[in-house]
Amino acid sequence: MINKVVNHAEEAIEGMTDGMTLMLGGFGLCGIPENCISEIVKKGITGLTCISNNAGVDDFGIGLMLHKRQVKKMIASYVGENAEFERQLLSGELEVELIPQGTLATRCLAAGYGMPAIFTPAGVGTELAEGKEVRDFGGKDYLMEMAFEADFAIVKAWKGDTAGNLIYRKTARNFNPVMAMAGKITIAEVEELVEVGELDPDQIHTPGVFVHRIFQGNSYEKRIEQRTVRSV
Repeated sequence: MINKVVNHAEEAIEGMTDGMTLMLGGFGLCGIPENCISEIVKKGITGLTCISNNAGVDDFGIGLMLHKRQVKKMIASYVGENAEFERQLLSGELEVELIPQGTLATRCLAAGYGMPAIFTPAGVGTELAEGKEVRDFGGKDYLMEMAFEADFAIVKAWKGDTAGNLIYRKTARNFNPVMAMAGKITIAEVEELVEVGELDPDQIHTPGVFVHRIFQGNSYEKRIEQRTVRSV
């Protein structure tokens, strides 16, 4: 059995350099790889293309990387909670590719399955289709979208074992599993790291075959993106 454990985030992102393409798991601020993001900020790696469902908020998640001007291009589905993202977009400092959420997930999935492209009806007849192939299937037009190519996929799970098997909790299962499949090198940070055999095989969401490095993170803030309370 291959032991894929590294000691900390610094060791996990070894080999990550300027200009690379990264996938970052999570949904909003839920299930994001907080430790790895902090280490990327600390290392000052720049010129990054980031693929993520969203761009974090101003002072948390990918927003920390944006403030340090480490992101060259953002590929995302939702970006509405980040004022610095908006400023960089409008000023022309940041390249942005907005993608329908289902297309984003399926392009990740295609990369994990080894498929070069997908066909989807989403985006047909819009600006998203400009310069892309449209093909008719059964009388309906579908847009061809290429699978992603990411140097690193960085995900966060609830539990993992030393072989890289992962279990996510609730909303954190959005995007983390499909991105874990898709990176040339997949890094998993977990809240609890256990020995092989301690996880129920029927509960594993990402098999260890997809994970190259794993470590137990610490000091997770798990920030709530928008706190809504009922007025009395």
